[in-house]
Amino acid sequence: MEKWHQTLVAWGNQPFVKQLSRNLGEAEIFLVGGAVRDIIIGRPTADFDLVVRNVSIKKLEEKLKKIGRVSLVGKKFGVLKFKPKGWQGNDLDIALPRTEHSLNWSGRYRDFKITSDKKIKIEDDLSRRDFTVNALAWNIKQNKLIDPFDGLADLKAKKIRAVGKPELRFQEDYSRMLRAIRFACQLDFAIEPKTWSVIKQKINGLTKKINGEQIVPYEVIAKELTKALVAAPVKAVELLDDCGALKILIPELLKMKKCPQPQEWHSEGDVWTHNMLVLNNLNNQRFKKEFGNERPNPTVFWGALFHDAAKPQTMIKTDRIHFHGHDIASAKLFRRTAEKLKIASAGVDIDRTEQVIAKHMILSSLKRNDLKNTTVEKYFYNTLFPGKELLMVMFADVSSALRLNGKPDYTQYRKLKKQINSLSKVVAGKRVIQEPLVDGNDLIKKLGLKSGPKIGWLLKLAREAQLNGKLKNKTEALNYLKKNL
Repeated sequence: MEKWHQTLVAWGNQPFVKQLSRNLGEAEIFLVGGAVRDIIIGRPTADFDLVVRNVSIKKLEEKLKKIGRVSLVGKKFGVLKFKPKGWQGNDLDIALPRTEHSLNWSGRYRDFKITSDKKIKIEDDLSRRDFTVNALAWNIKQNKLIDPFDGLADLKAKKIRAVGKPELRFQEDYSRMLRAIRFACQLDFAIEPKTWSVIKQKINGLTKKINGEQIVPYEVIAKELTKALVAAPVKAVELLDDCGALKILIPELLKMKKCPQPQEWHSEGDVWTHNMLVLNNLNNQRFKKEFGNERPNPTVFWGALFHDAAKPQTMIKTDRIHFHGHDIASAKLFRRTAEKLKIASAGVDIDRTEQVIAKHMILSSLKRNDLKNTTVEKYFYNTLFPGKELLMVMFADVSSALRLNGKPDYTQYRKLKKQINSLSKVVAGKRVIQEPLVDGNDLIKKLGLKSGPKIGWLLKLAREAQLNGKLKNKTEALNYLKKNL
């Protein structure tokens, strides 16, 4: 017996599953979809879906209430949300078998007729699913895998293949094309050639409209793009580019191709090549060594993707190539794209991402002049500013900017890290910066000042002196400020 078989048997032997099985008598109970897929390939999973045959939705609801909490969301489609007593994970979806039929093959998922019936065969229920690796069911009572579309073979071959004819699967729901890319990235699978060919043919459907309304909502597009980018950024961008999705969704990124860069700073090649290296360097061993187990969040991936996106539009050729202001222009470009695609709906913090992009050239400032300690504090010790994300993008950026010797230069990055660390000490495993010696009330009460801009200027002056080690206590700080009034 293979390990996955043992794991599925064990899942079906959980007390609440066995109790449900006893209570439902002759009903058939199946674990379906992504949970089966993930258990077979040894991938962690938190979402479990069950299909129950030969029982009415009313009786199913009654039996579930005896062993847990039931939510009626989706009841009209034969779907119940269920949380067993003592269950620590996410709510389970428990449904009657169902079939779905596209009403007009518009590519819009909501244009479906959904039929839910206790007598529908499990094979018919599986036939409505998108990809073969998701069209798997585990018969809990019989300890048997139901696999009508050879999903197990595709899992072993690491392939994403549409169920049945890919033309029909995508014509039913255009968002499945992005789901194919997302699964390929998350599972590190390849997309089967025929499925991929149809995706390339139909990708323009992502931006089609019916009566002025987007067929595939931008919220759906945003979530699929973000999941793919976070899972495997380079692979995601390459697949999106190859099938034409970038051209119709984020065409601005394609302008980085063949955009030249100064050889002495970027011997790796054009802006596109550099950008792909940056994405790749967000997950290599050097990055992991620098940041430990801290995984980049979506802000880092979107920030890295767009950090140099405006270089083509800001390029000036004189004695050499310049990209003056490309950081700010790239940040603005990201915001326009994010608002168009509704990236925030995917849980991406647009403001923080924009800040990361706008400040990613801070190392150039450090090269010209030392950064003030108050500036370092502002960016790397202020919880309102994404300092950790900025460091991650800068590190990947530096790692991808190859000098003429073919190696990156970490001099300024290391200098910045040293300055950041010098302002704090480690307390309980975390870096903590010293509290300011004085505040606005101290200046008003002790120095007799009135509220106004001058107080802010003086506080910044005192803070810089404190962080430079010139002031040790409040008395010294107040005396110092008296001399600068």
